[in-house]
Amino acid sequence: MFKYGIDQLTVDKTIQIARGELKAGLTPEAISKVNACRAKVEKMAASEKAVYGINTGFGPLCDTQISPEQTSKLQENLLITHAVGVGNPIGKELSKIMMICKVQALSQGFSGVRLELIERILFFIENDLLPVVPEQGSVGASGDLAPLSHLFLPLLGEGEFWVGKDIVPAKEILAKHGLEAIRLEAKEGLGLINGTQFILAHTIRGLYKMEYLLDLADVAGAMSLEGYQGSAAPYRKELHAIRPFKGNIKVAERMQMLLKNSENLAGHIDCERVQDPYSLRCIPQVHGASRNAWYHLSELAEIEMNSVTDNPIVLSDTEAISGGNFHGQPLAMALDYCSIAASELGNISDRRCYLLLEGKFGLPRLLTANGGLNSGFMIPQYTTAALVTENKSLCFPPSADSVPTSLGQEDHVSMGSISGRKFNQILGNIEKIFAIELMYAAQALEFRSPNHFSDIMTENFEIIRSKVDKLEDDRVLKDDIYAMIDFVKTRAFVVK
Repeated sequence: MFKYGIDQLTVDKTIQIARGELKAGLTPEAISKVNACRAKVEKMAASEKAVYGINTGFGPLCDTQISPEQTSKLQENLLITHAVGVGNPIGKELSKIMMICKVQALSQGFSGVRLELIERILFFIENDLLPVVPEQGSVGASGDLAPLSHLFLPLLGEGEFWVGKDIVPAKEILAKHGLEAIRLEAKEGLGLINGTQFILAHTIRGLYKMEYLLDLADVAGAMSLEGYQGSAAPYRKELHAIRPFKGNIKVAERMQMLLKNSENLAGHIDCERVQDPYSLRCIPQVHGASRNAWYHLSELAEIEMNSVTDNPIVLSDTEAISGGNFHGQPLAMALDYCSIAASELGNISDRRCYLLLEGKFGLPRLLTANGGLNSGFMIPQYTTAALVTENKSLCFPPSADSVPTSLGQEDHVSMGSISGRKFNQILGNIEKIFAIELMYAAQALEFRSPNHFSDIMTENFEIIRSKVDKLEDDRVLKDDIYAMIDFVKTRAFVVK
């Protein structure tokens, strides 16, 4: 069992908990830390000394002290007034990941919320009670205030839950499960809605998706190389040992593995061609640079998912520091970098699609033997070109912008929530681009028969042909493209 507040979350563990593949819960050690911190908050709340967020107002109202009798109303008003998100709801799994990450943060004993509150969130997670959270409205500091407010409104009997594809008022779902709405107490509203869990959930989801797409990029590149009958020499270990970027070395090793024992390439080794275009020759450098960005974001995300990111942070019976752990900049900048890295995977993939259409080195133009009457694979590359350009437009870095909020109290914000959303949009487009490249590459292999390809290329070729036939004469390709996209989304391809 994963122990909240004690064990270290990773991307894979978070996804496994969200999908019910890994049990997670509180241990006596974590419960002790939570209760001890709560006792400190209650002592400060009863004190006459002003402590931000515990017995004062919020943001520009931080100099207004609140009486103990008004504390509960203050904390509940915080969620109600900040639940101003707009736009389409985020995916259900993202809502669940947000709750998992919030429980991990609260269980470390620095936030001062009651055990009862954490246990209710755990009940939501374990019973798939997933709040409806709009995708827009967070500026990524002071935390993801709007989305986290929507996420936790159901604790108060407000907001909505998903029931299948329907949106149902939280009051109805709580009543169905025999649950009373929770009355928030001192510090709890802040503990719930201060934090980076919206940015973090999108980061986790994106990292999980991109890890497979990085591997699939190599597969698509290798299959295109087989179809083009290019050279595997640029992937030799000796070349990359003298420029040892971690990602480059990894990709070069993978390309050699993916192309191992290819008779198709070996039979072409003494041809008159001197070198291949960059989209084939520079796969380790380009895919490798994208891997390096993924490594960086992965490292930062793992720190963040095991951090305490609300405010103030409770350190003792008398001290709660009002700092900036909620600020999303550490993830926002790396997300923008990783968005560019992901976009580049699609950019070079589109170039390989174009390369296979040119009719060189034994391949027919447009990958059709009957050109003229047939357009062959001319037009799907229009789609990859459109997707590549859309991704380029999504690469503007939101973290480079800041709009002051809260009457200037929050005068620099990260916009990391937008960075996270755009990162996942780009990855969704990459899935479609790779689907089309793999369809092209499989068609190219048809013209290299009876040559034998590497084992992994042959296995993936057979996966493609299980649903997408060789293109002889023009036909509607929509169903073929969607079948290929489904292969990518379901991780049907062999990548290792």
